[in-house]
This record gives sequence, C-alpha cells and structure tokens, in this order.
Amino acid sequence: MNVKEDLKDFLGQCKRVIKVARKPGKEEYINFAKVTGAGILLIGFIGFIVYIIATLAKL
Repeated sequence: MNVKEDLKDFLGQCKRVIKVARKPGKEEYINFAKVTGAGILLIGFIGFIVYIIATLAKL
C-alpha cells in the first residue's frame, strides 16, 4: 500500500467512528463524573498515605 491508500483507509475508519459516536445522556454523564471523582479521591488518598508513611519513616 502506498501513502495515498493508507490515508484513504484511515479517513474511512475515522468516518465510521464518527457515525457510531453519540453524545452521552445526562444520566450517563453524571455516572461518568461520579466514577472519575471517586478515582481521583482514591488516588489522592493513596498518595496521602504514602506521604504519611514517608514522613514517619524519617523520624
């Protein structure tokens, strides 16, 4: 395949993805935001625990 055919194939795949994609509903968006927020809190909590352990290890 040459570059022109590769580009045409790639654009065809992009077009297919855009056709299938849809805007999320309000409920789906809220659930996504909750899961994302919980993940951020979990990572922050783990980081805080690591910080406390590192601080206590210096003593």
